[in-house]
Amino acid sequence: MKKPALDIFEFTNQFKRVLCVVAHPDDIDFGAAGTMAYLTSQGCEVAYVMVTSGDAGGDDSKLSRRKRAQVREREQRLAASVVGVKAVAFLGYRDGLVESTLELRKEIAQKIRAFRPDLVITQNPERNWERIYASHPDHMAVGDATIKAVYPDARNPHAFPRLLRNGYMPHTVPEVWVTGSQPNLAVDITKYFDFKVAALREHASQIGDGSGLEDRLKSWAISNAEAAGMKKNRLAETFRRIDTL
Repeated sequence: MKKPALDIFEFTNQFKRVLCVVAHPDDIDFGAAGTMAYLTSQGCEVAYVMVTSGDAGGDDSKLSRRKRAQVREREQRLAASVVGVKAVAFLGYRDGLVESTLELRKEIAQKIRAFRPDLVITQNPERNWERIYASHPDHMAVGDATIKAVYPDARNPHAFPRLLRNGYMPHTVPEVWVTGSQPNLAVDITKYFDFKVAALREHASQIGDGSGLEDRLKSWAISNAEAAGMKKNRLAETFRRIDTL
């Protein structure tokens, strides 16, 4: 039998805590809300870190950046609750201006050391020429900073000594999943697809009335499942799985 192009994820209690680090509100919901619903249904504790509050989000409102950030933070908290995620943090960086700096690496390393996840999910640090919209500069900067925070920063006791002095002990994250990259892992979200749609509908400032949203999400999920060699009528999200040990 021909081996599927992608590995199919099976939950075997290998993850207790999962930390998702992304650039903007709605990034994790487009990329992985079905997976979040799946993991929380299995008892995983999941936390989100949003590097920005989406204050330059693509709507045509006349809101100030501060007001828009408040709207998008509220939307993200509502979307998180739909998939069983209670902890959502915002680092307050300016939308559209994120760079992979040492300061950002330190802040993400602090979150990793505090939460001590078994898995970190983040964005693709490399430009995807086939899907340019996925390669927002903020996405790439956050992905790059997060992977550097995973290795070596969070596990190295000599990185950012002030973290250690403040009680944030080193922590080794054994596994990273990257969204928007060349995938090698698929998660069957067939049972959780409705949660993904519902989570994204909470981002009303970005999707408007949501016309066509479900069909578009389903089309992507079907393509992901087919690429993974799943049976007909299955829906999937895909990731690049990286072993960091």
